[in-house]
This record gives sequence, structure tokens and C-alpha cells, in this order.
Amino acid sequence: MRSKLLLLILVSLLAWAAPAQLHAQRRGNTYRTPPRPTDAPKPFPEVHRDRTVTFRVVAPRSTKVTLRLDGEHAMTRDASGVWTVTIGPLAPEVYEYFFMIDGVKVLDARNPSVKMGEFAASLLDVGGVPARFDQARDVPHGTLQLLTYTSSSFQKRRTLYVYVPPQYDSEPTRRFPVLYLRHGNGDDETAWPFQGRAGIILENLLAEKKAMPMLIVMPYGESTATGGGMPEGYERVYRELQDDVMPLVESRFRVFTDRENRAIAGLSMGGGQAFTIGLRHLDSFGWVGEFSSGLLSDDNFRIASYLPKLVADPEGTNAKLRLLFLSCGTEDPRYAGHLNLVDDLKSLSIRHVWYSTPGAHEFKVWRHSLLEFLPLLFRR
Repeated sequence: MRSKLLLLILVSLLAWAAPAQLHAQRRGNTYRTPPRPTDAPKPFPEVHRDRTVTFRVVAPRSTKVTLRLDGEHAMTRDASGVWTVTIGPLAPEVYEYFFMIDGVKVLDARNPSVKMGEFAASLLDVGGVPARFDQARDVPHGTLQLLTYTSSSFQKRRTLYVYVPPQYDSEPTRRFPVLYLRHGNGDDETAWPFQGRAGIILENLLAEKKAMPMLIVMPYGESTATGGGMPEGYERVYRELQDDVMPLVESRFRVFTDRENRAIAGLSMGGGQAFTIGLRHLDSFGWVGEFSSGLLSDDNFRIASYLPKLVADPEGTNAKLRLLFLSCGTEDPRYAGHLNLVDDLKSLSIRHVWYSTPGAHEFKVWRHSLLEFLPLLFRR
């Protein structure tokens, strides 16, 4: 009994001594968690209820800061070095903007929504009521997947985005058609899924039962600087699509692999790629669309010499071609060239759909073009 009592006393003494020993071993530490700010930080940028927008950027040592958004707007600095300006009201739309800080282009570091590529910019979404066609709504959502592959044509590692509609998971035995959607010069594979809102536009249409469920594949399309944007480089772009991109998609997803269930479209440079690849390979693509292509708008462009097989047999072309869709903004310098192409197609009796919308060479036009194009695809 006495031994048990001594053991309990010893354990108690050790338990009392342990915290003191630990405290004696603590190192000097001057760090203290900073107090929580009493005011919530203001958003960058801040969209007000009246659709005016306040922009802010911290640049305490700068002498001149302006906002570039549909023009140039002078900003003013407060005592803490924050520059601000309020503009608007702005119409519901997605806008590109950036700051010029002492003559240097700077993106908005507080805004995670950006346009990548050669013409990088921050993106501002001014929502509408009701929500715009390209604005996220409370509808069934698909997924956006990023895949990696090696381009055999260009000997480079590549990534591409695939928008997968909600029906892909809800209908596990179903196979789906595919749209290959190409970006413009200076942009990259992030252009259509993020600035172009391709997936959002499609799932809003699906919710209204205005389009067929499909996968949208958005690869990198090279650029004019590396040859992919010129007619002589289109064959390499096609080989990459045929040998690398399409096999990757068809091995990873439940998709149809015939021309009746395969479409190709693109904007600007990508429009020229899609127009050329699609119409030269009607055994692979039944549906072709182009938005604001510079190639087709050139005053020297003649479809009869560019695609002689296409125009030599209009009946055969019409029999194979399920859809040829052309579009351009009415303020785009390429607009007149598109009207000339439409006249040529009419004179050749080649069926097509023509769509124009107010705007210049900009994503506002191309989102509307995609909105008109998607409901026409894969209709039987």
C-alpha cells in the first residue's frame, strides 16, 4: 500500500514539473497574430448596384496612373497611396481592362479573372438582371477538364481544355458529339473557356433545351508568329488535330468518332484554321463555323482558287456539309470581306448561314456568334 502511495506522489510531481520544464525550453518569439481589421476590405474592382464600377490599385510611389477600359480614365491617389476611379454605368458585359502605371501596363493583381496570352488583360464581369446568356446561372453545370499531350507536328508539350456537359455523368451509357473550338492569334487555350465562356453559354442553352449536349474541345492553336496562323501552316495544325488531339479526346471520353458528330469552329485566326481544315476535310467534319476570320476577309481572297474542289462540285459539297456558319461584327474591318464571301457562296449555290452582330474584333461579338452557332449543331 505504501509503495502505491509513493508511486502516485512521484507521478504527480512529474506531471507538475513537465509544464515548467517545457516552459523553460521555449525560445524567444516576438511574433504576434495581427489584429483582424475592423473594416472588410473593399473589392477590386467594385461593381455598384447602379452598374458604376470603382477601380483601385495600390501604387504609393507612382506619379501617374490611368485605367484603360474602352478608353483611358485618369485615376486619383489618396494619402495611403491607393489610386481610384469610378466609371459607368456600364452595360452588362464582360470587359477587358488594365492599368498604366507611370507608362507601364499592369494587370489588376487583386482580380483573379484574367485573359492570358499576348494581349493579356484583367476581366470585369458586369452582371445583368436577368442574367446574361454568358453569365453563370442556377442550372445543371458540366465540368472543365485540362489534358496534356505532346504535339507531334510542333514537337512541344501542349495542354487543352475540354468542357464536358452535365449529361455526361447523368447518362453514363450515352455517347456525345464533339465541337473543336479554336482561339485567335495572340491568345491561347484559356481564351474560349474563360473569356469566351463557351461552357457557360452551352449549359445555359442546354437548360433551355435549345442545344444538343456535346463536348467542347479547346486546344492551343499556335499563332501567326510560329506559323500556325498562316495558310501554309494550316496543314501542320491539322496534323496535330488529326494525329494528337482527336485520338486523345476519343480515347478519354465517350464520344462519337464519325463526321456527322464532329464540328470545328474558331474565331479570327482560329476561324481561318477551322474554315480551311473543315472544308478541306469533309470526311472528318460535317459542321464548320468561322467567326471574323482575317484570311477570308482579305481583298485578295477568292474561294474558287483557295478551295477549288469545294466549288467544283456544289451539289457534292452541300450533300456532305451539314452546316457552314459565317459571322462577323458590323464594326470589324473584316466585315466587308465577309459580305463579299457571302455573295460568292450564294453565286456558287453553296448553302451557308450568315450572322452579324454589332461590335468590332472582340469577344463580345464572338460570344454572340457562339450563342447562334451552338443550337444549329448536330441536329438531325
